[in-house]
Amino acid sequence: MRVLHALWRRLPRPLDPLRSIKVKFGVVTVVTGVTAILMVLWGYTLGFRARQTLPVGVLISLVVTQLIAHGMTAPLREMTAAARAMARGDYSRRVRATSRDEVGELAQAFNTMAADLAEVDRQRREFVANVSHELRTPISALHAVLENMADGVTPATPEVLGSALEQTDRLGRLVTQLLDLSRVDAGAAPLDLERLDVAAFVAEVAAAYPGAGIEIDVAPGLHATADRDRLHQVLANLLDNAVRHGPPGAPITVTAAAHRHDLVLEVADEGPGIPPEERARVFERFSRGSRGAADGGTGLGLAIARWVIDLHGGDISVLDSPHGCRIRIVLPGAPA
Repeated sequence: MRVLHALWRRLPRPLDPLRSIKVKFGVVTVVTGVTAILMVLWGYTLGFRARQTLPVGVLISLVVTQLIAHGMTAPLREMTAAARAMARGDYSRRVRATSRDEVGELAQAFNTMAADLAEVDRQRREFVANVSHELRTPISALHAVLENMADGVTPATPEVLGSALEQTDRLGRLVTQLLDLSRVDAGAAPLDLERLDVAAFVAEVAAAYPGAGIEIDVAPGLHATADRDRLHQVLANLLDNAVRHGPPGAPITVTAAAHRHDLVLEVADEGPGIPPEERARVFERFSRGSRGAADGGTGLGLAIARWVIDLHGGDISVLDSPHGCRIRIVLPGAPA
């Protein structure tokens, strides 16, 4: 039975080229009436009465109608079955959309929706798995430190307490990033724009990394309009990545200049850099690449940075560099 059903589904659909379902219904009606009339006339020439040939003509016209109208409502039935499968969590079902009428357009839209839902479900599963992994690592480390201290195995030295504090800081950063992501998804991200002295702003952010060898090159008198806290978050994330990935003692360069009416801000380090094949994905959630995976990064910082820059109507990208990593931020609102 299933074989016959599969063969029936693969039969050609004669009315698919027609662009209107109204025209299709008209064609079906005309074919049905003409078939019945022809059967009656043919029987009349053979000497049969209309009451004898009419039922046969109606039966044959129904068969012809089934063949001609094959596939007109099949997408609707397939969409019903696919929707029921989606309710059970199966987003792999698709509808055969070969017609060019309104039902065909609906089938194509349904397939697009099903693909989007499948991608959202995949991202949700990956998000839960990644968050669970990222939370488990610092919690396990913190639990081990506290357990050793409670059992008297490890004394409460400043080094041990500093290790525990480092894990709590990591947890705090992760929770902050997750809250930012929730604001991204909710669309609740108002900006508090103000006019910034770029040189003073960059020096303020770089001051949090003493001894990191940060070199600042900002054009004099440069100002920009931005959200101070959000932009501070972006630049601090880039500097933090540069400090962690660059070799000890290697310089980290922060440059800022005006290009027409945009602010161009760049952060460059001497680290291993980001391979070209990974540059398009480093701004995606939990995409840590080879650099982030090596040092246990969460893969959220650059995703949040792109979100902040997008809110400002700017752009952030990884540039080609002969050595190290070079990331450029372009923000509108800087004087030429």
